[in-house]
Amino acid sequence: MEISGRRRSAGLSRRDVSLALAASLLAASSVTVRADETTFKFGLTPVFLTSDLELLGHLRKYLSGRIGGPVELVMRRTYQEITALLVSGQIQSAWICGYPYVQYRERLDLVATPSWQGKPLYQSYLIVPSDRAASNWRDLRGDIHAFSDPDSNSGFLVTRTLLAEHRMMPEEFFARHFFTYGHRNVVRAVASRLAQSGSVDGYVWEVMRETEPDLVARTKIVRRSEWLGFPPIAAPKFLADEPALVRLRKALVSMADDPDGKKVLKLLRLDGFVVTEPSLFDTIAAKVETVRRFG
Repeated sequence: MEISGRRRSAGLSRRDVSLALAASLLAASSVTVRADETTFKFGLTPVFLTSDLELLGHLRKYLSGRIGGPVELVMRRTYQEITALLVSGQIQSAWICGYPYVQYRERLDLVATPSWQGKPLYQSYLIVPSDRAASNWRDLRGDIHAFSDPDSNSGFLVTRTLLAEHRMMPEEFFARHFFTYGHRNVVRAVASRLAQSGSVDGYVWEVMRETEPDLVARTKIVRRSEWLGFPPIAAPKFLADEPALVRLRKALVSMADDPDGKKVLKLLRLDGFVVTEPSLFDTIAAKVETVRRFG
């Protein structure tokens, strides 16, 4: 876990430089994906419920059958690692977060966006232990706070923007904060009182309420954000017309009509996937701009 005390965080421009450098280094050290490669590389970030081996098996089987060749599910610990692989073209597609998407949307193409509870939207939750008296975000001042990932919208950006709108940095509002590098880990940290509060993906929290009810029952929500664009499936724009990516989009949007696809959706608690416009993520882009202006 990465621990942060009362230090002023680097601006978004520094994160942009860091991610761009990572992408450059990856590109320099490995050959980018080419159309004639036989294995389709599909990236997954911690926003995905990656601990379910049954789910991963069904997803790989479904995508392999519909794309027409072997599929490798590429997983890394951080959002930045997957985004760097995607931007540099070392993987053909990835399920990423709306935050890195808006930072690189001039270089990324939207493939499809999950639909959850009837719409391609989700929320960020601020959570605390269930027996805590806190009832709103202001009650969290002075907490040890758990974030998911520095490049997560729901697990970092939303809370950082809320504080920026009130002229505060996380280091000024919280006594200490740390990154768990996984939304499930945020819930676990709050439930176990390793953290006094946390920022978490509302979709993940709701799914965990079904799959791990005893754990989630030890937490409660003190704030829900507005509805935001659900973490999308994206691909490098320079690969957008590749036949395998065309087949991937078709496989995703028709998943609800396929028996194997239905198994994946049932495990994910999703309705399906839909084609969306980049404007779906304008609200997240506005949050990035708010934080950039504040510094």
